[in-house]
Amino acid sequence: MTAIDELLADARIPTTRHDGFDVGAALRRLAHEGAAAATRPAPDMARAAQAGQRLSVVCRWILNKPDAADHVDRLAQEPDAVTEDQLDVDGALVFACLLYLTDHRESAQFWWQLAAGAGHRAAAYCLHLHHLSIGETKEARHWLHEVTDDVLDSDAPDSAFLATLEAVATYVRRTGSSRASAPTGGLEMEVDRLATAKSGSCIIVQRPDRRLADLLHDFSRR
Repeated sequence: MTAIDELLADARIPTTRHDGFDVGAALRRLAHEGAAAATRPAPDMARAAQAGQRLSVVCRWILNKPDAADHVDRLAQEPDAVTEDQLDVDGALVFACLLYLTDHRESAQFWWQLAAGAGHRAAAYCLHLHHLSIGETKEARHWLHEVTDDVLDSDAPDSAFLATLEAVATYVRRTGSSRASAPTGGLEMEVDRLATAKSGSCIIVQRPDRRLADLLHDFSRR
């Protein structure tokens, strides 16, 4: 036998059946595992979904704060051209959360960025969750850094605080125990009205007006 014959002999696959091996059971097990894998979300998809759910909870909390409507009212009365120092950043945050909850996500991102650029950490945290929810991890890390950076602010929230906040948001989402209400149909209609009033090629929902602010006051009182 040549060396090649010996190698081929060693590589030969045995054809005898292994006692105790249940082919049918193995196929059923593989089918079950395949079905489970098909329905199980990929890790990145699951993380994105959780971020979106946490963001919805946070937005509802912000929208239901006692002074939320007052800040939107001030934002509505500001002139078109304002500096960061003049901008009611809390109003921009509340308006962004309202836009997010009424499915105007791109406009919500714009108003969050406006508030975050003026140093509002809650807006930066919303941006972190927003980018995480759409799979933009690089942008999500950037905004998380803006939340926790303590170079200029010694009171910046640390990772333990953020972990607690996310744990509470997850608990509220799972149990439905939050009293924070979602936007009513009337509020959704008012936001849609502003969205359809966009001028030119701009796709961003314009600043709120007194009509929307008044409706938000009614929502807050209820």
